[in-house]
Amino acid sequence: MATQDTRPRGSFVSFVRDYTKTWVHAVATAGLTAFGTLAVFHRGFIALALATYIVPPIVLYLWRPSAGRNDGDTAAEGNGDAAAEGEADAAIAGRGGRSLERAGAERAAATAAEADRGADWHLVDVPTDATLRDVCITDAGAVYAVGENGLVLAGAPADGPGTDAWSIVLEDGPAAAGDELTGVDATDGGEAVWVAGDSGSLGRLEAETGRHTDYTAPTDITDNWVGVAVGGASGDETVLLSTGSGAVLRGRYRDGECAWDDPITPGSGASLSAIALADASVGYCCDTNDGVFETTDGGRSFDRVGLEGAGGTLENLATLGRGDCLVSDDDGVVHRYGGSTWTPERVGDAAICGITRREGETIVCDADGVLYERTRAAGWDRVGTQAPDALIAVSTATTGGRAVAVGEEGTVVERR
Repeated sequence: MATQDTRPRGSFVSFVRDYTKTWVHAVATAGLTAFGTLAVFHRGFIALALATYIVPPIVLYLWRPSAGRNDGDTAAEGNGDAAAEGEADAAIAGRGGRSLERAGAERAAATAAEADRGADWHLVDVPTDATLRDVCITDAGAVYAVGENGLVLAGAPADGPGTDAWSIVLEDGPAAAGDELTGVDATDGGEAVWVAGDSGSLGRLEAETGRHTDYTAPTDITDNWVGVAVGGASGDETVLLSTGSGAVLRGRYRDGECAWDDPITPGSGASLSAIALADASVGYCCDTNDGVFETTDGGRSFDRVGLEGAGGTLENLATLGRGDCLVSDDDGVVHRYGGSTWTPERVGDAAICGITRREGETIVCDADGVLYERTRAAGWDRVGTQAPDALIAVSTATTGGRAVAVGEEGTVVERR
């Protein structure tokens, strides 16, 4: 017995977006052009041209619900979907020893991320026109951005008072020297935030009080820090600092004191372009020579895990844990690591400067001021709002909803 397809058909806009990629659309477009040209001989060809272009998508859209499908077909599809989801969950569970319960939670997060894709991105007024180099949203929901002349900006939590208020926390860096800040990251829970930048600039801010402590030039190193990564809860923090000369410096913060190890060089000495920690133990860094390195001991050591043959220079990365890393390059490509192999995904044409990741969602921003979103269940979608200047970094809340991108000339774009 024939049965009606009960799956949601989706919006006509979504259908049209997919239709424009088919051969039917290509033929219809050719017909529109051909009959439109013949209109100089007879006006009747105008109607024929329009019909050739407009009728096919309407017919296909209306025809989609069921065309000779039967109960067996529908049941087979349902079983196939369930099997595919089961295989995906099993694959996730196998990566780094994750449980099937965790895999199910990730799939639920992906569903929630789909809802966030409809949230509105908009430009935000902030009290500066200085270029902002990095941004992070803490687990407490607050936002911190850093940039030129040692500037540190703070945005209030989205669900707190003064949600649209941005304020200047530091005007000239932790050492009051005005050196540019290039990195910012927060502890688990968001009680403390670390900022780092040029000439060894380094500082720790307490979120609740706003008090900051200057740790500039740890172990007398005054190199330019190109990135900072923090793992662990406040008061029990691992801090990793990366340099343009390819070195990583590891620090351990305890009871107001920070002890530093000797710096190590994960690769060949090529400039490190990004570093990130998923927790106090697992993290990644990448360099400008196609090198991606993994640590499982909190930065005491690194092992190379790729990347070979990237078409562009590696720019930034994001991770959720061991065997999970996404690396962007300046050729518009994101390279996805699944624990053993790398898969490139073309996102755009401009350099992808910023990338952020949470369970079920990835967001990137590029040098043209464009943002792209991707969930595990879908491809990359370009965000409708485009920044007037280049975007350099982006961050998203671990719970979803809020995301913030920053860039040149004090540009801030936010999703609520």
